[in-house]
Amino acid sequence: MLFLIRRRLLNDSARLGRWGERRCERYLRSKGLRPLARNYSCKVGELDLVMVDADGSLVFVEVRTRADESFGPAEATVTPAKRTRVARAARCFLAAHNNIQDRPLRFDVVTLILGRRGPPQIRHYERAFVP
Repeated sequence: MLFLIRRRLLNDSARLGRWGERRCERYLRSKGLRPLARNYSCKVGELDLVMVDADGSLVFVEVRTRADESFGPAEATVTPAKRTRVARAARCFLAAHNNIQDRPLRFDVVTLILGRRGPPQIRHYERAFVP
């Protein structure tokens, strides 16, 4: 059964991305974070996940899901331009939700590598970048 699910994910990159975001959210919940928003979009960019840490900090999470890392590490795809778009989208999110603007915040990256066999590999980079 797992083989069929894996094959379906490997054949559809959009499905793989959605699956990765859901899996990432579950992983972060297991670490004590609470979801605030998923796939927040505004004119300047998109945020994959916005979570709240146990200390009340807002965590803007960029999720990178890959079938494998044969072309390089997934975290390397979070380029300076992508970091800028995420930071702009975060400012847009904060402006739209002015009741949470005074909280500490951070930008994390979570990579999820499906692979051909075995369990998916999840790596969480807290404070991966500062805009």
